Amino acid sequence: MSTLGAQISGLSEGNCRISAPIRDNSAQQMGYAHAGLTFAIGDSAQGYAALSMMAEGDEVVTAEMKINLLAPAKGALLIAEGRVLRAGRRVIVTEADVWTSDNDGTSKRHVARLLGTMMPVRT
Repeated sequence: MSTLGAQISGLSEGNCRISAPIRDNSAQQMGYAHAGLTFAIGDSAQGYAALSMMAEGDEVVTAEMKINLLAPAKGALLIAEGRVLRAGRRVIVTEADVWTSDNDGTSKRHVARLLGTMMPVRT
């Protein structure tokens, strides 16, 4: 995530927000954020949301992920808001919405929705 400039910008039980700048090296040929960046921060936001509900020292891995790209990711910043839909003992169902924003945060555009399954790794 550090390579992408991503950072956690909000965290509470069952929820996580991750922000990442849209840089030239993470853009596709038309200047929009690459879908790989959108997927990476959406997946991570869901993973940390799931992890926030687990015992200290336990981990989580992604078992399955689906993404719907809704609009071109044009802007200065990508923001992924991940949340837990259901936390079970063997699987955790999560979702995330990804938005673009200008630097001042005045303009937001919904660019993706992800649905995932996380597997707890108990230590």
